[in-house]
Amino acid sequence: MREKNQNRGQRAALYGMLIGLGFVFSYVEAMIPVPMPAPGMKLGLANLVNIVGLYTIGIAGTITVSLVRIVLVGFTFGNTFSMFYGLTGGALSLLAMIGAKKCGWFGTVGVSIFGGVFHNVGQLAVAAFVTRTGGVFAYLPVLLAAGVTAGAVIGLLGGLVAERIRPMMRRMRNP
Repeated sequence: MREKNQNRGQRAALYGMLIGLGFVFSYVEAMIPVPMPAPGMKLGLANLVNIVGLYTIGIAGTITVSLVRIVLVGFTFGNTFSMFYGLTGGALSLLAMIGAKKCGWFGTVGVSIFGGVFHNVGQLAVAAFVTRTGGVFAYLPVLLAAGVTAGAVIGLLGGLVAERIRPMMRRMRNP
């Protein structure tokens, strides 16, 4: 019983650290003005947490961490609309990454690229719904290029981090 509680405590601490790290990445991204060619475009630093999560804590844990992070960031730095955009983009991104990882054809870079692209597609879909116009899809080529570029960088970094912390994760599971 004690070992089970210890594992729960370790998992809660790990999830808390990942949520906090994603929160800090979101804060840093909000504070650093990076000129982007499309409105609302970001680097997606917090997606690093999703990639690391998928390769270390699994699907359910990553979904939990991502959902909590997006809601906290929305309440702290945004509003209801930004939270809705984030949740939609984040959900579509996670579904795409989970599918890409499960098929086994892609490494962390490919999985992350899928996430970056589908995050942008999800947010454009929300924008089209909110504005009631398909004109927002004119940004799609720029956002696809940004999603591929940012996704590749985040995937590369996420793969390196996941590889480095995987031994620690094994020790937590098998003390």
